[in-house]
Amino acid sequence: MPGLPLFRRRAPALLFTVAAVALGGLLLTPGPLTGQSDYFFPSGTSFDSAVPSPEEFFGYPIGSYYTRQDRIVDYMQELARLSDRATYQSIGRTYEYRDMPVLTVTSPANHARLEEIRQAHLASLEPGAPPAPDLPAIAHLGYNVHGNEASAGEAALLTAYWLVAGTGPEVEQYLEEAIFHIEPTLNPDGRDRWAAWANMNRAEAHQADPLDREHNEGWPGGRTNHYWFDLNRDWFLLVHPESRARVDFHHRWRAQVVTDHHEMGTSSTFFFEPARPGSWNLLLPERLYTEVTGTFEDYWVEALDGIGSLYFSEEVYDKFYPGYGSSYPGFLGGMAVLFEQASSRGLVQESPHHGDLTFAFTIRNQLRAAMATVQATVENREMLQDYQRDFYATALSEGEEYEVKGWVFGHPHDATLNREFLDYLLRHRLEVYELASDREGNGVTFRAGDAWVVPARQPMHRLARSIFDRAETFVDSVFYDVSAWTMTLAYGVPDLALRNGDLPLGERITQVPSLGGAAPVDRSSIAYLMDWGDSNASRALQAMHAAGVRAEASEVPFTARTTEGEIAFVRGSISVPLGIQTLEPDEVHAAVDAAAREANVHVYSATTGNVAEGSDLGSRNFFPVRDPRVLLLMGEGMSSYEVGQVWHLLDQRVGMPITKLDVNELGRVDWPEYDVLILVSGNLSVFSQDRLEELKRWVRDGGTLIAQRSAAAWATRNGFTPNVGEPGMGRLPGEEDDPEDARRRDYADASAYEGAKAIGGSIWEADLDITHPLGFGYQRRFLPVWRDHSMFFPASENPYSTVARLVEDDPFLSGYISETNRERLRGSPSVMVDEFGRGTVVLLVDNTNFRGYWRGTNRIFLNALFFGQEIDVP
Repeated sequence: MPGLPLFRRRAPALLFTVAAVALGGLLLTPGPLTGQSDYFFPSGTSFDSAVPSPEEFFGYPIGSYYTRQDRIVDYMQELARLSDRATYQSIGRTYEYRDMPVLTVTSPANHARLEEIRQAHLASLEPGAPPAPDLPAIAHLGYNVHGNEASAGEAALLTAYWLVAGTGPEVEQYLEEAIFHIEPTLNPDGRDRWAAWANMNRAEAHQADPLDREHNEGWPGGRTNHYWFDLNRDWFLLVHPESRARVDFHHRWRAQVVTDHHEMGTSSTFFFEPARPGSWNLLLPERLYTEVTGTFEDYWVEALDGIGSLYFSEEVYDKFYPGYGSSYPGFLGGMAVLFEQASSRGLVQESPHHGDLTFAFTIRNQLRAAMATVQATVENREMLQDYQRDFYATALSEGEEYEVKGWVFGHPHDATLNREFLDYLLRHRLEVYELASDREGNGVTFRAGDAWVVPARQPMHRLARSIFDRAETFVDSVFYDVSAWTMTLAYGVPDLALRNGDLPLGERITQVPSLGGAAPVDRSSIAYLMDWGDSNASRALQAMHAAGVRAEASEVPFTARTTEGEIAFVRGSISVPLGIQTLEPDEVHAAVDAAAREANVHVYSATTGNVAEGSDLGSRNFFPVRDPRVLLLMGEGMSSYEVGQVWHLLDQRVGMPITKLDVNELGRVDWPEYDVLILVSGNLSVFSQDRLEELKRWVRDGGTLIAQRSAAAWATRNGFTPNVGEPGMGRLPGEEDDPEDARRRDYADASAYEGAKAIGGSIWEADLDITHPLGFGYQRRFLPVWRDHSMFFPASENPYSTVARLVEDDPFLSGYISETNRERLRGSPSVMVDEFGRGTVVLLVDNTNFRGYWRGTNRIFLNALFFGQEIDVP
């Protein structure tokens, strides 16, 4: 082991050597491994010497190095191997094939009947079930959902060690009266990305200067998962395998206490709940925030006062959005709580509150909060169990009294979307039934056999309302995150709230049914046909392209004669004529059949090129569909969230290989080799004068530029859109300043006033031109769009080029909006297209792929990829 490292401060230049036991929050450094317990744990804490501490197992003191994910797994497995208090399991795997570890710690007696306890616990939550006071409490201790908030993961190791190896009557009581699931890293891929950065830039002479590279990780950072999504927003959305596995585990156990350990800015201290009252989720019982969380608050105060750590509560963070790790478990009857520790983002960093904030100090605060939670869980076991039983009982009574009896939903033309939405509901354990009789509403006919019903009266009543309700009433006007998340609007699935009469319930659905997906494709000597109205048609088309199949798309609806009778197809539907192929007929059939099976879509076989209605298959209304060669610009200065959303869509949902281009490699691009460039929000100054002219030449020569959100504004400012003017930032172009903004106001009111004016994420109704190539595949002009910015574009001067525009009559659908912005949004463009030379510029004012779950507008983005080159702006 190397000698003791040095600790360097900026001014004056002082050098210190620090022993392994770092008192008062100083830095832990390599040295003897026998004294760390005195720093991290309360005085008098004792341990079984047969169980290695983390520092003994890893060979370095906790807080002197960032522990890799594989070593965290090794240690959890070692604890389970050595102790009859612990069992290990991996509840899933990440995109990068890392295990998602959970260590379950309880008494040996409880372990012997663990499954019996789980089933008895769930049974105790059933309506009318008697109390089960002998059951242990259940707690889930979760850490490190943001990969670079790494003190949480290290604290998990110490918490596990304490519960597994700790000795004495207190620990034994905790294990007898509770079951603890420890999930040390909720984001293993991000954790390892950050650990690699921090360890790579770690110096023996530790540098506290915030400018040091150790404290400033490179793009995209370790916060997010493989596709650069924030997993702490995904519990409700269930886009990613990490969230799906995690939510399944939580439904299997329905813990009464769930912790969510995070980090925040270095200049802060430590946050614990309760959250500010105006930020509570109004669907959950007030008792959760007052009595239950309020009781635990006393324990956290005592724990942090005991070591002299500063803290705060009831500020900044909210409980409104149901998709946080500190909010979603509340919809399962648990108390989910947030901890936020000021981050050292490295081994030591200067901080106004702490002087020099060390990694070890941040770990200790997280550990002490976890230990206090363990104690509070056991000492308040009966209160927690009583609250959870009452939660499910009141869910049924509230569902009975709610003005909506249930919700009917179903897309009449998109089997894939129906399958995926049903899967989404069942993963949340909602009760779903087949629609027994037809219903009409919202301009849609819901037919039995193609639609489903979710009753309001059910144990998951509050979760069902979160999914289907449209938010219009708010206690507060400032949001930490978004203000709306109506999932039927996001998916683009038509729905109808049923308010009167009996619910038309058919058979209950317990698994996603086969909804007429891919059947074997009949052979054809004319053409194979695929409706573009199915969400997975783009995946099937991509698979055909990859196999060398040539395809065409229709500009008009048509009804073809097929081996299955006369079938109607929407605009954009795909034809694979045998006469234009370079492959043999048997090869074409095999490729089309394989693509249909992979994407689970229906492909029809034409019996003649003469159609029953519309244009014949050889008409000029059919145009070739390219296999697009795509560049996606990413790297320093670009929004990693937006880049990741595009990458995830094309990689996971379409299976399209794209070139991910780093901004530093822009000079190497041979532009004629590519068809499409995708620009998302970010700093586009990388397009210097020469490079800007080069890009313009490429677009003029026939390239397609897709520019999203602030990149759309950049495109208008830089002359790519002759018919579209620059946006107004915060108001419509040409609009005069709001006189309200000029009034003198108190400084203390700034946050509330300015925050209330922001568009922090809400849902709006746009009118979509379904005759435009960007609208191909849609059957309704009604299009819900996501808006989370304050850019207001003027409509295109070309009357045919504003493809989607918020309706003039109130476009509001769901979420918070100030009255001023509500008026400004009327008629505001959402999607525009312009012609630049022989090329096409697509302006996506709003994010069509928001957080990977905004499925209803994905098709616009994909249409731009496949059909952009064929758009002829009149």
